[in-house]
Amino acid sequence: MMYYGHGMGGWGMALMTVSSVLFWALMIAGVVAMVYYTGRDLQRSRPVMHGPAPQQMLAERFARGDIDEEEYKRRREILGETARGPGG
Repeated sequence: MMYYGHGMGGWGMALMTVSSVLFWALMIAGVVAMVYYTGRDLQRSRPVMHGPAPQQMLAERFARGDIDEEEYKRRREILGETARGPGG
């Protein structure tokens, strides 16, 4: 016995295919977005490591005897001007 007229037609199959592809595309995009934004938050929370300040390095070189007092003062002036910026 044939159940003619009670099955899914061509438009029903097309709609089911499109909705299935759309569902999986949204699921994959959601997972990708979750991984992307989670990784971005982890990068922001990572502490930034900074080295010693230039003035501190200069003072250490002077204390070790690598440079003399005259050069220490000259370089300290230059660093002070650089820290103030142009026109300051």
